[in-house]
Amino acid sequence: MINNNFEKKLKGKEFVFTAETSPPDSTVRSEITDRVQCLKDLADAINVTDGASAKSHLSSLVVSSIIKDIEIEPILQLTTRDRNRIAIQSDLLGAWTLNIQNILCIYGDQVETGDQPETKEVRDLDTLGVINTANYFKKEKKFPSGRSIKSAPEFFIGGADTPFEIDDKFDCGNLIKKIEQGVNFFQTQYAFDAQILKKYMDRLKKFNITKKAYYLVGLGVIKSAKSAKWMNKNLFGINIPNSIIQRLEDSTNESKEGIKICIELIEKYQEIEGVHGIHLMGYHQEEQIAEVISHFKK
Repeated sequence: MINNNFEKKLKGKEFVFTAETSPPDSTVRSEITDRVQCLKDLADAINVTDGASAKSHLSSLVVSSIIKDIEIEPILQLTTRDRNRIAIQSDLLGAWTLNIQNILCIYGDQVETGDQPETKEVRDLDTLGVINTANYFKKEKKFPSGRSIKSAPEFFIGGADTPFEIDDKFDCGNLIKKIEQGVNFFQTQYAFDAQILKKYMDRLKKFNITKKAYYLVGLGVIKSAKSAKWMNKNLFGINIPNSIIQRLEDSTNESKEGIKICIELIEKYQEIEGVHGIHLMGYHQEEQIAEVISHFKK
């Protein structure tokens, strides 16, 4: 019996919407609950970022637990950067004990980009290693050392992806490896180019990726043309078409136009076979994301 609403909706073939929130630089619980309250009963789950921008924030595990307490399904992000395998295994047990059932295993920003560049990166396990560990807990009910785990975690395991302009040689090898290690769903980086995404999804279908794992495409509300240009220049794998940038520049209200563009792209992506949902991102844009999702959940 599945008691994970996010997993249940995907397995029930519902088109899902996930959102994202960033832990505050604070210990005040209400700063978390006030920020995500607008997404309650709209987002099917909320990702909690882990050391975003390679900076310290309130623990993602703690924030995920607080979100769970107000009956919002969290997706706990786990980076390879900050913990060795012992700490990762302990956090996995802790998350399950707190009734956090979804995880997303990611590489994490490099420390050189953060505000403490002298920090030593750990990266004892790569992303495949974290995925494999969570899956080993689920399948074997043991630590990798062989010790048994009483009431072992059975996570719904997520992996990251970035749709890009592919050539004939692209064989989905990295995605296949992640699925073999235990990934149940993928969430992607921003994908604003519908043509690139369509071609990419066609290739994923050819290799049966979207039959073996659920696929959620990343989007967001672009604040302005200036912001779009910055994202194209500074964020890996981002390609915001010139037509979208021009549309923002020509609008009388760039913020509202950004919401319209996001909604229109979702409507297109819903028609692409193999897309099981949308993952909406944006730093402190929970209210704008809620507005977008509410358009589809009237």
